Amino acid sequence: MIFSGLSVLRQGLLMVALAFLVGSCTVVVDQGPGPLPEPQYCTREYVPVCAVRGGDRQTFANGCRAEQAGYRIVRRGQCRGEFDGGGSPAMCTMEYRPVCARRGNTLRTFANACGARAENFRILGNGPC
Repeated sequence: MIFSGLSVLRQGLLMVALAFLVGSCTVVVDQGPGPLPEPQYCTREYVPVCAVRGGDRQTFANGCRAEQAGYRIVRRGQCRGEFDGGGSPAMCTMEYRPVCARRGNTLRTFANACGARAENFRILGNGPC
């Protein structure tokens, strides 16, 4: 009977060791074919582009930085001001979609992107500052 007690103890220790071994396994999930996305690094090269995202139009230092911010490049060079051919300011709607914008060291919340651009502020993101 002493031997049967020892085998039960051994079986218990074996089960605990097995449970620990299975619990410490790591599973690697394959993402499928194709490379994994890599972080994108942009140079500081100044080759300005005009790009848009939704209703926001903005000048970026280069195309890489525009694409990194999620914008679509529309042309080389800086974006033109918010003026029509006659030289009068663009008309903005009263739509309330607040944006946070910066000009120099000044941060300001505008009711919408058009209002921020009309005052030559660069839009930083949606929502108040």
